[in-house]
Amino acid sequence: MESHIKLGRIFGVKIGLHYTWIIIALLIVFSLVSRFHEMRPEWATGVVWATAIITGALFFAAIIAHELSHALIAKLRGLPVHSITLFALGGMAQIEADAADAKTELWVSIAGPVASALLGFICLGLALSLGWTMLTEPGTPLMAMLVWLGYINIMLAIYNMIPGFPMDGGRALRAVIWRITGDRARATCIATLMGQFIAFGFIVLGLHSFLQGVGFGGLWFILIGWFLLQAARSAYRRLVMNERLRGVRVSDVMARDCPVVDGRSNLQTLVFEYLLRTGGHCFVIVENGAVAGLITRDEVRAIDEARWPFTTVNDVIVPVDRLQTVRPETPVTEALDMIERAGVRQALVMSDDRLEGILLRDQLLRSLATRAEPDK
Repeated sequence: MESHIKLGRIFGVKIGLHYTWIIIALLIVFSLVSRFHEMRPEWATGVVWATAIITGALFFAAIIAHELSHALIAKLRGLPVHSITLFALGGMAQIEADAADAKTELWVSIAGPVASALLGFICLGLALSLGWTMLTEPGTPLMAMLVWLGYINIMLAIYNMIPGFPMDGGRALRAVIWRITGDRARATCIATLMGQFIAFGFIVLGLHSFLQGVGFGGLWFILIGWFLLQAARSAYRRLVMNERLRGVRVSDVMARDCPVVDGRSNLQTLVFEYLLRTGGHCFVIVENGAVAGLITRDEVRAIDEARWPFTTVNDVIVPVDRLQTVRPETPVTEALDMIERAGVRQALVMSDDRLEGILLRDQLLRSLATRAEPDK
């Protein structure tokens, strides 16, 4: 999941927000305001809102800590981590490579829930040290903040350990089955099917609760179930596709005939002589025998049509140092992951600084869909 708002880096890992995070952030703050007002009606409105906002901010900091735990353990086990994205139902650490063994998979998967559980118990311990008594309403805003954070982090740890892929618990289950059977694909299949079964359970529970008058609580279970179901199905489809594409390389699906255009020509010539006539999406610019860059429909669309005759291809070219490159022998599924992480539609296929072809995302997806169709 690509982030829309960049926050910076922590331990070299990019942190970002998906736009859906704003929805859940508002829901949490409003629900905390309602909860604190109900719990302590004598508190001033400003105190209640300040406590709710600070508590919500600390909760999302706790989610970052949860995902950072995954990322740090992954790095310690030699797995590169691209970024962490916060979204509506939590967070996601984008680890760029699969674990090479079941032990690594297990350690990475349980790191987040362990961190959340530790944070939860620390918060409850601090509340107890301030005079809070278990199973009673906290008496001060600070206590209320610590108690809520304590409970919610422990619940987050429990929720993430649900044994259904791609939840942390599902990944841990996959690691255990992988260790026992020695078959990673079979373990993933079992874990994803378990994830779908649990997702349907959440949806049924949510519908039942909603019909019984629980209201928002029932809708929340439905939302969780729907999210888990979509993620589990996506993981299962990816598993099937990867198995059918085992051994397929970039060289098998790349476009070898790379249209080359003169960087000195204007955009009007490019559109009428190349884009409209060939229907191509992107074109290579070569200077002195070396690839200088790429131009696509997106760069052309960004320029007002009235300026096309006065704008050269070189003016809007995407230089080669900003382009994604892959090698012909790269596994095609790995290349697709790279393209999707970068948020681009194409990559240059290079071999020893020589252009071999272009890998187009849309063409690649069509090829993958064709190859992944079941035999008739």
